[in-house]
Amino acid sequence: MDAFYASVEQRDDPHLRGVPVAVGRSRERGVVAAASYEARRFGVHSAMPSVTARRLCPDLVFVPPRFDVYKAVSRQIGSIFARYTPLIQPLSLDEAYLDVTMPLVDCGSATAIAEEIRAAIRLETGLTASAGVSYNKFLAKLASDHRKPDGLFVITPRIGPSFVENLAVAKFHGIGPATAARMNALGILTGLDLRRQSLAFLSKQFGKAGRYYYWAVRGEDDRPVEPDRIRKSVGAETTFERDINRWEDVPQSLEAVFAKVWAACCQGAYLGRTVTVKIKYADFRQITRVQSAEKPISSQAALEEISLGLLQPQFPSPIGVRLLGVTVSNLAMSTPRRAAQLTFDLEPPDPTA
Repeated sequence: MDAFYASVEQRDDPHLRGVPVAVGRSRERGVVAAASYEARRFGVHSAMPSVTARRLCPDLVFVPPRFDVYKAVSRQIGSIFARYTPLIQPLSLDEAYLDVTMPLVDCGSATAIAEEIRAAIRLETGLTASAGVSYNKFLAKLASDHRKPDGLFVITPRIGPSFVENLAVAKFHGIGPATAARMNALGILTGLDLRRQSLAFLSKQFGKAGRYYYWAVRGEDDRPVEPDRIRKSVGAETTFERDINRWEDVPQSLEAVFAKVWAACCQGAYLGRTVTVKIKYADFRQITRVQSAEKPISSQAALEEISLGLLQPQFPSPIGVRLLGVTVSNLAMSTPRRAAQLTFDLEPPDPTA
């Protein structure tokens, strides 16, 4: 979806259309959750501090997030996907992989299916979506970003390797800013630079991910589309309006965080054994503390007990604390899920379209 949260807000409030919008809180320690394309022209982007966004775009309009609405729209979009294939792997509320090797509706090609889905989303939700079509997940993801907003791009097997070699490594899905910086320091700036490296070298420098980079830059990715993929972790965090120091402030401050994490565990039927707490100080230094239980954590009360037990030795804090977070990992499903996978062929788009 294109600027999903911001686009939903602009759809529902005509006064926001055509103006720069940020979903988030316009407070001193607020963070932009999403930015409209009008705001992005000023350099505003998600995860940016609100004060920075306001400085870049003085006319920026902040709108508080409505996650219940975003989730409802996401379910509506998911129902459109399900008309074409049962093999759907959601990545977030606004993005998913679809395997259309054996579609439920015969449209003639993967490209035609993508066009139909985009048209249905526009008609039924009033929102726009961009689609990437290719023969593996890595290339499909790259293609989906290539013609945003409201675009479609196809990467065929013939052009896959050459398309990758011309991209900056920072644009590769799976290569974050820190890894891109490491690659740049090694003289790896583009896909072509990356392709020139040996498997042994990339494995030595980047561990298991090195193998993925080696094959992905050659246009090869054998990861299946995994419907209802089990998450690796569930977490939430809170940034305080004012720094805290006292232990007495911690349990109450985390009530909403505990509720959010446990609700996510229940909704997804996840059972976790490992709890990680994060503390970010006023100087932006951060630490984590981890504890694993022998048995899955079975209640919110147990989650709170472990988390607070990890946090208490760190208080009172000589340095102000600006953020606390709680994550449950080492997850398993309380009920089994099935997954399936296929590959698919593509037809190139009409060059006159």
